[in-house]
Amino acid sequence: MVSIVVPVYNEEELIVQFHEAISNALQGIAESWEVVYVNDGSTDSTLELLKRLQVLDTHVVVVELSRNWGQVGALSAGLRTASGRAVVLMDADFQDPPEVVPQLIDAWRNGAEVVVAVRRSRQESRKILALLFPLFYRVLGAISDYPLSLNAGLFGLMDRKAVDSILAMGEKNPYLPGLRAWVGYRNTTVYYDRQDRLCGDGKLSFMSRIKYATDAIMSFSYKPIRLSLVLCCLATCVAFLLGLVALISSSPIRAAGFGVGCSVFLMGGLMLLAVGVLGEYIIRIFDQVRSRPLSLISQVHRAPAELAAQSGAISIQNGSYAAQPETHLTGGYAVQPEVYSGKPNSFAA
Repeated sequence: MVSIVVPVYNEEELIVQFHEAISNALQGIAESWEVVYVNDGSTDSTLELLKRLQVLDTHVVVVELSRNWGQVGALSAGLRTASGRAVVLMDADFQDPPEVVPQLIDAWRNGAEVVVAVRRSRQESRKILALLFPLFYRVLGAISDYPLSLNAGLFGLMDRKAVDSILAMGEKNPYLPGLRAWVGYRNTTVYYDRQDRLCGDGKLSFMSRIKYATDAIMSFSYKPIRLSLVLCCLATCVAFLLGLVALISSSPIRAAGFGVGCSVFLMGGLMLLAVGVLGEYIIRIFDQVRSRPLSLISQVHRAPAELAAQSGAISIQNGSYAAQPETHLTGGYAVQPEVYSGKPNSFAA
């Protein structure tokens, strides 16, 4: 089964049209499917419309949250509810085109475990956001400690292994595109053209977007907290130069001025060093509290038991390994031609 997780908040204007579009897009796939709509405390008729859709279409699953928890909270509830072997995350405003979903499923069917939908182009009527989005992705790509797909949002597909890995971490301020990249597994990319909202206004406030961007940077980069160590080095170099100029200056007044400057930069460098050392301890506390696993196992490959039984005995002779002759059956029992040679370090399995 493939699950489509869609968080919705006050989307009465287009929720019926979106469901028609996603249903038409999924009609041709071979797998069974469900659409998990997460109603994030809508105050309009969105919930009633979703319940009517559920009566008409058994593919619809409606998750009703107790209040408005925000997009991240709604996505987390949707991931916990989805029962499919593959889970697609997308918005209901048609900025994530429903017709691209079968391409994501095809990539998953071909062996990919994480399929990232990357924007080839973006239409955005809100001019400020049109300027800030590219800037954010450039900054995040520059300072991130992990390789992240730039110009990629929530839209994408994850195999059940990736979904379970993300849910097991239990992070309180998750940046899902970053976690999707962090868990690894077999990745591939699908490119698409992102359209503007079909109608209405975006439901995320400007401050919510700022918090989301801050969570992204703080969750996947230690560079901001280590900036104090870089500034410490710069301040120390400036203090050294000012002290050198003070020593070689012929004017006592200039020497005193450069000496004061040297002292200021030196003390500032020492304070920045203390902040940097403290930050390194905080980073380790943060890692310990966050409890991200040190590694994730995708698959364990073992030799079949029958092959191991037929591999024969192994003896150690002069520091090298040599296979003993094959066993033969006598009366239904496996008998080795020679069980023990009488020589040290010679054994038969």
